[in-house]
Amino acid sequence: MFERHRFTRRRLAILAAATAVVLAPLPLSAQEVVRVGNLKLAHFAGVSYVKEIAKNCGITVDLKIFAKGPDIMQAMLAGELDVGATASEAVISARGNGAPVYIVGGFAKGGARLLATPESGIKSAADLKGKKVGVTRGSIQEVLLGAEMAKHGLKARDVNLIYLGYPDLNQALLQKQVDAIMQTEPQSAQAIARGFGVEVLKPYDTPVGSPIRTLVMTEKFYNDKKAVASKFMECFVKAQKTFMDDPKAAETFVTQDVFKGQLTSPEFQEALANSPYTLEMSADHIQKTTDVMAEHGIGKMSKPAKAADWVKLDLLEAAKASAGTN
Repeated sequence: MFERHRFTRRRLAILAAATAVVLAPLPLSAQEVVRVGNLKLAHFAGVSYVKEIAKNCGITVDLKIFAKGPDIMQAMLAGELDVGATASEAVISARGNGAPVYIVGGFAKGGARLLATPESGIKSAADLKGKKVGVTRGSIQEVLLGAEMAKHGLKARDVNLIYLGYPDLNQALLQKQVDAIMQTEPQSAQAIARGFGVEVLKPYDTPVGSPIRTLVMTEKFYNDKKAVASKFMECFVKAQKTFMDDPKAAETFVTQDVFKGQLTSPEFQEALANSPYTLEMSADHIQKTTDVMAEHGIGKMSKPAKAADWVKLDLLEAAKASAGTN
C-alpha cells in the first residue's frame, strides 16, 4: 500500500513537471520574431541596427537585405515580412494599388543628389534636356527627378531616361554611359570623392521638400500583434537615437558592419551630411509626395490613397514618449 502511494505521488510529480514544461512560456526569441526588410544604404542603417539591440527589447529581428524598395513591398505583400524600410515612393505606389500596409515612422531625410560628369556642362536641371539621365525606377530619386524637371518645363520625353540600380548608376557615370544621374547616398558621396561625379544640386526645392524615408508595417502585423509591434517601435526609436546621439557609433556600424570597409570615413561623413537620421514623419509630407507622384504619373497607382487614412504614428509617438524624446 505504501509502495503504491509512493508510486502515485512520483507519477503525479512527473506529470506536474511535464505540465509545467508544456505551459511554460517559450523563449522570447521563439515567440516574438519580427521579419524586417531593409536596403544596404548608409541612411537606412539605423533600421538594421535594431537587430543588434533587439534582444534587450524582448524581440528577435530576422533581417533581410533587398536591392530596392519595390522588392521589399513585394515581399511584404507575399507575407514574407512584417516590417519594411523604404523610400516613400515605393510604399505610396503600393498603397495606391490596394496594398494593406501602414507607414508607421520615418528614419532619414534627404539622401538624393543630381550628379553629372565633370565635362558634361550640366549646371542645373534645365540642362538635362536631350541628355542621358540615369535613375533607379521605383525610387524617391525618380520622384525628385520628375519634380525638378517639371520646374524647368521638362517632361520625361525631353530626356533619355536610363533605369539602373544604385551601384550601376555610379558605374554608368564613371564610364560616361550617362551624362547625369539622380543618385542616393552613400553612392553620390563616393562619386564626388572619387572624382567622376560633380554635384549639380540637392533636389529639395520642390513640393516634396526633403524626402523622409518610411518605416512600413503590414496591416496584419500592426493590428494582430500590437504588443510585438510596440516593442519593435521602442527598439527602433532606441536604435535611431543611438545613431543620432552618437555619430561615431553610426559611422563604425555603417562603414564596418554594413559596407565591410568599402566606405571610407570621409565618404560616410559626406553621405550623412546629406541624409541625416531622424524620427520625423507626418501625413502631410506623405500627402505632398503622393500629389507629386500623381501629377507626374510616377508609380502607376490605380487610386492615390489619402495619407491621413494610412499613416499611423501612434506607436511611434508612444515609443518616443517612452524614450523621452520629441
